[in-house]
Amino acid sequence: MTKIKGYAKGVALLTMAALFVKVLSMVYRVPFQNLVGDQGFFIYQQVYPFVAVFMTWTSSGLAIAVSKMIADELGQPLKRQQAISQLLYRALWVFSILLFIGMYSASDFFARAMGDEQLGFLLKIGSLVIFTVPTLSMYKGKLQAHGNLQTVAVMQVIEQVVRVTVILGGTAYVMATSQSLYTAGAVAVLGTVSGEWIGVLLLMLYMRKKRQSIYLLNKENTVVRKREFLKKMLVVSISASMSSLLLIFFQIVDAFTVFDTLVQYIEQPIDAMKEKGIYDRGQPLVQVGLVIATSFSMAIVPMIASAMKKRKGEQMRQLIRVTFQATLLFGVAATVGLMLVMPYLNKALFETADLSDVLSVYVIQIIMLSMIMAITAILQGLGYRKGPTYILAISLLIKILITKPFVHYFGIVGAAWSSNLALIVGACSLVYYLKKKQDIQLASRLFYQITGYATVCMVFVVGGIRIFDEILAIDSRLYAAIMMLFLVIIGGSIFILCITRYRIFTVKEWLLLPLGSKMAALQLFLNRK
Repeated sequence: MTKIKGYAKGVALLTMAALFVKVLSMVYRVPFQNLVGDQGFFIYQQVYPFVAVFMTWTSSGLAIAVSKMIADELGQPLKRQQAISQLLYRALWVFSILLFIGMYSASDFFARAMGDEQLGFLLKIGSLVIFTVPTLSMYKGKLQAHGNLQTVAVMQVIEQVVRVTVILGGTAYVMATSQSLYTAGAVAVLGTVSGEWIGVLLLMLYMRKKRQSIYLLNKENTVVRKREFLKKMLVVSISASMSSLLLIFFQIVDAFTVFDTLVQYIEQPIDAMKEKGIYDRGQPLVQVGLVIATSFSMAIVPMIASAMKKRKGEQMRQLIRVTFQATLLFGVAATVGLMLVMPYLNKALFETADLSDVLSVYVIQIIMLSMIMAITAILQGLGYRKGPTYILAISLLIKILITKPFVHYFGIVGAAWSSNLALIVGACSLVYYLKKKQDIQLASRLFYQITGYATVCMVFVVGGIRIFDEILAIDSRLYAAIMMLFLVIIGGSIFILCITRYRIFTVKEWLLLPLGSKMAALQLFLNRK
């Protein structure tokens, strides 16, 4: 019982750490953009997705794959466990070296393909993150396999704090001295890489102290099926991280197509850079909207897997319905809420309200991404991995094919619409796939009616306030911040009051969700006789 409680505590800490990392990853971009402006933000955002791919694949994919493979072998002889650990570690190093050579060599080519040769040096700095992949994924995987989730959580927080500190501190120093935007971008990329290297150093010291270091394992040979284990590691790591990687891959597609297309129609390249930099403001805003969906998935999906193992079919179906409905409900609320306050939010955070209409289109993807993350996690909990991976790969292919022509015909808003359409295909296909595998009704007509009613009420009240405010025409960043907070409070309160007053969930269903006890209490209060 004590072991189970300790594991549950570790899961809670790991969930909190993951949410903290996501929030901080979003928050630091605001002061960074304020320091370097839209052109500097463009420079960083062109390179960051290349680094983020390896960071996300390590933490959300490879570490999970290693954890699963080691956990599956815990009942086997120690020599076999050590042989498998060494096999995975060596394979990761070989793979990482090949990836580094490929990315470092292709950096200048990638920079030219993105339309800015000066990005080549930043890509080369970013490629150094690849060397952290073997150690981070191996050690985090081992810790997770043995239930030591507290250490993984602490390491993730330390990595992110170091990353943000170096990025903001280094950027502030560069802008106060040289004013070079490319130097500031290089420092920011270096800060991102340094967080991962600090994680490597701390994990190596910790594992050596606990005598669990890869380098301390016995060197005795044990026969293991190498191809089988390596194939399993690759398949599990890609399927586990695909939903998290999808948004990053979309950013890479935009990095290669948006600026290169805009520069053909905008007279000055610097203006095209600034426009792409403003467009990139949408990325941290999407991350904000996904925090709730992420927390729901992390909290409920382990319960779905547990119910499946215990053959509790009805409980499992209830958990699936609640996860889908809660994710869709708050994904809609976050998207519509951001669209309503976008001009104020844009000015308050990023100094200008430029392209607020484009950013409003950009954040629509929160709804689809929330559904994709939740349904992919549900399907993985049920044991389905390959199907969702293929579906998301098709969604990415659509994004690749339509982005350039969309930007060509519709301007920069076309990039946002290309993402939305590709994600709609992915989300709808995943819903169809889940219903085909489970034969389950994910939501009733009443659920959609209450969601629509709550959304309309929020739009009506907040939109009315905005119409009145536009008459005042106050152009102040502080005023924009005050109005943004006021509208968020008003809109959020109306939405929550509507869904609880009309009992969109039962009290029992609310209690399954993070902070659901507060919502259940409000619902009971509003509906008391």
